[in-house]
Amino acid sequence: MPDSPDRYRLRTVVLDAGHGGKDRGCAGASAREADVALSLVLALGKQIEQNMPDVKVIYTRKTNVFIELDERAAIANRNHADLFISIHCNAGPSQSHGTEVWTMGLHKTTANLGVAQRENAVILQEKNYQSRYNGFDPSSPQSHIMFSLFQSAYITNSLRFAQRVDRQLRTSVGRPSRGVKQAGFLVLWKSTMPSVLIESGFLTNPTEERYLNDKANQTYMAAGIYRAFREYKRELEGG
Repeated sequence: MPDSPDRYRLRTVVLDAGHGGKDRGCAGASAREADVALSLVLALGKQIEQNMPDVKVIYTRKTNVFIELDERAAIANRNHADLFISIHCNAGPSQSHGTEVWTMGLHKTTANLGVAQRENAVILQEKNYQSRYNGFDPSSPQSHIMFSLFQSAYITNSLRFAQRVDRQLRTSVGRPSRGVKQAGFLVLWKSTMPSVLIESGFLTNPTEERYLNDKANQTYMAAGIYRAFREYKRELEGG
């Protein structure tokens, strides 16, 4: 039977590798966040393209270039994406380890605010950031509270996908998890679709840095995110 014309189809996903170009992100002894995030995104995109030819995969970057945070969301909006996935690496004390999956929302703790502030500080490298982000100050807790309410229309499906990613990374990939969390991330702010930001692990932890910088492990992690994407797509499409 042909599909009903009004049946929902997840047709387009935008994959965003955090940082890039002059913005190298956080770093370990040798690995840079911009490079690891790009490797993970390319591995994930390849798996979606190979296994789901009906899904259009769009990348905010495929090389080591700098792209403003609001332009990343704009790419997703212009392409009418059904889902936006941004991949990053974390920084913290050397014993910190594990994955985190973030959606846009109100931070419940100062630690959550701290992660958002670190990722949002990228805008200081952008021209005219005060006007581009409506006077947003990445160092101000009040700024984060104000704009974290923007994504509320998509929060249910953002959380639905985030929970699937977290479960796959814990169970099929065997990664330690720090859970699904919410905070105000500029890269998710203006995206008009469900959106998540995945912190793949801590480059400041030598063991995790070695893990994240390994091509085979990057493929394993991408496979876990791919399985979460497949589950989420099937559930939304009622298949």
